[in-house]
Formats: sequence, structure tokens, C-alpha cells
Amino acid sequence: MLVLCSGGLTSAAVREALRPCVAGRERAALVVTADEVYKEKNYHVPRCAAELEGFGLRVDVLDIDKAPCAALERYGVVEFIGGNPFYLLASLRRHGAEPILRRVAASGVLIGCSAAAFAFGSTLALVNRYSPEMNTPGLTDLTALRLTDIEVLPHYSRFLSRFDRFEETCAGYEAERGVRVLRLNDGDAVLIDGEGARVVRREEEQAPRIV
Repeated sequence: MLVLCSGGLTSAAVREALRPCVAGRERAALVVTADEVYKEKNYHVPRCAAELEGFGLRVDVLDIDKAPCAALERYGVVEFIGGNPFYLLASLRRHGAEPILRRVAASGVLIGCSAAAFAFGSTLALVNRYSPEMNTPGLTDLTALRLTDIEVLPHYSRFLSRFDRFEETCAGYEAERGVRVLRLNDGDAVLIDGEGARVVRREEEQAPRIV
């Protein structure tokens, strides 16, 4: 299973949707590669590790810039935290990660948060429209790993007030490319497996129960 999310497994709705998928698995890798500066000291790491531990998983923090990428295949659950999508994609390419991550998603659960949600998709073209200054590796080919054709826009509601014409930029991108972008707020996720894709919204936690 491939999971694309915005701010991690922060909502009970997403955690409950994932629980049957991680049942019986023992170990998880939390991959910090996307944070090119702080790595394992990223302030989200303790929270993300605790979320995984909540499933009964033993969690190791890894960085594929320092450890062999093939080591990820030892884990039933692999989660990539957010950071710089351009840096992450460059690193994934450099370490030949695409076939490894495809196998992880096929046999276990691969979770991509924020930057990784872009890198696991088809292209970084949309994030490049918002933040071209993040392209510190100087990538000219913005083609991503294509683990899925679903394109997402993480942190949607939070970034509406941070960027000028945020929605207009996304809508223009969709019109020009003939694609649909799935807008994800923090706490939302899309779960993708051989049977299709399912969107889980944080708002489901507040939905009234029908008796």
C-alpha cells in the first residue's frame, strides 16, 4: 500500500484506516532524508515515531544518504517525513530507490508525507510553481518516481493564506496539464493499493454519528 499524506498520521481517522494494513507487522523505518539540514533532529521525528509506535511497531530512524536504501526492504512499514521535495527526489534518484520503494509498497506500507507525497507522485512541477527556490539540487528534470499517477497538494488549507493566489495557481496547473490535483489538509491522506484509491479526511472525526 502507498499512503500520501500532508502532515503525517496526525488524525485518528487516518490511523484507524491504516490499522488493518499494519496489523501483524513488527518494524517500521522513519526516513528523514527529505530534511537536508536537520535530518534525525527534525522536530517532527518524535511525534512521527510515536504515531508509528502506537501501532505496536518498533521504529528505527534512517537516512538513505547515510544507510543503504536497500535496508528499507527489511521493514513492513516505511514512512518518509517531509522537508525539501527536490532534495529528496535527487537523493532517491542517486540511490536507485524507485524499484526498492515499489517493492516496499507492494509488500508492506509505504507512507509519504508532504515532500515525499510529491516525490512519490508523477512530477514536482506543481510545487515548483509555488517554491522554485527550494530546488537547491538544481534539478532540470522534475519527473518524480511515478509510484502513482495521483497528484496531491499537501497542507492545502494552511497554505491558502501563505501564498498569493494559491488556489488559482493550482487550478491553472490543472487546466494547463489536464490533470486533477487532490488537495490534502493536515490530517488527511489518500490510501492507494491494488484495488484503487481511498481518501480519508480528518473531518470524518467530527462527522455526526447516524444511529
